[in-house]
Amino acid sequence: MYSRYAERMRWKLEILSTSDAAAGGFKEVIALITATGGKVYSALKYESGVHRVQRVPATETQGRIHTSAATVVVLPEVEEVDVKIEDKDLEIKVSRSGGPGGQSVNTTDSAVQILHKPSGIQVRCTDEKSQHKNKDKAMKILRAKLFEIERLKQEIAERELRREQVKSGDRSDKIRTYNFPQDRLTDHRIGLTRHNIKETLDGDLDPIIDALRTHFQAEALKGQS
Repeated sequence: MYSRYAERMRWKLEILSTSDAAAGGFKEVIALITATGGKVYSALKYESGVHRVQRVPATETQGRIHTSAATVVVLPEVEEVDVKIEDKDLEIKVSRSGGPGGQSVNTTDSAVQILHKPSGIQVRCTDEKSQHKNKDKAMKILRAKLFEIERLKQEIAERELRREQVKSGDRSDKIRTYNFPQDRLTDHRIGLTRHNIKETLDGDLDPIIDALRTHFQAEALKGQS
């Protein structure tokens, strides 16, 4: 859905890291989306949260609806000046990238694993054949995660001072449901319901994003006043 939306917006999407699930498909995908002039984060930041999917799988013989969920996290890309990372705080290990069944996909030590010792955050990148490129990607992910930690700390402090929380799509809550039998998409934060799941998954996200942006901007103004 997001790759299709990026295509519509003429944004560039680059896969930074993937992790396969034991049962097939992906356990996690980390992607970087960039655009000339920016505005990617301002459009996608409201997508953070738990997205619930209700459908009848092809293997379901009784017609029962199965429920699953995917967690979406949207982080701004952070430059080095925004997050200070000391070399002494990093533990960097290199190894050979492993393919399916433990096969080596190349003959060089290109896989990079970075541990940020103060936070305990660990990032591993194996997608590139170049150790240098994998390290760059791992550092981008690490900076973004550290920035998010600091952002959340600041947000909590501001909430304590105001004693009033502005709704921001808490990731622990279900924010949206995609009900395939009813061809219904519902965003629970603003009570928006649409009946065009196929078009939405094909990247038609503008109506939803515009409605969310309008709602949360109005909430922010209320909080300020």
